Amino acid sequence: MNRLIGLFLMVLLSASCAKEENLIPDLPVNFSAPLTDPRLSRLSTAGGAVSLTGYGVAGIIIYRRADNAYVAYDRCSTVNPEKKNAVIVDDPSLTATDQVSGAKYSLYDGSPVKAPAKTSLKKYTVIITSSTIQVSN
Repeated sequence: MNRLIGLFLMVLLSASCAKEENLIPDLPVNFSAPLTDPRLSRLSTAGGAVSLTGYGVAGIIIYRRADNAYVAYDRCSTVNPEKKNAVIVDDPSLTATDQVSGAKYSLYDGSPVKAPAKTSLKKYTVIITSSTIQVSN
């Protein structure tokens, strides 16, 4: 009986210590547009962000950081990702919020800044060539 209880406790502890995984599905993302595209007008200055639908799981967010680097994330919240709740860019555009769970994420690096989020937003590759931006995975 003691062996059974010990085994049960070991299984319970190993399950609770398991690393949280980012369960956002891997869908093909291939967005490309000139930086002069009117949909991207908010990216003309540092700190600007745009949300686009039709890409990834719940759309994508492209953010222009203060160092003028561009980053892109899937809008799918990492809290209950199976529900595919899209995060909304806050004003000012330093964070994005899952309006269902209340979780917040930094747009600088996608990291969680408010519980219940524990995992960063799914990040995509951004390439700038001359006057075109491309987001892909």
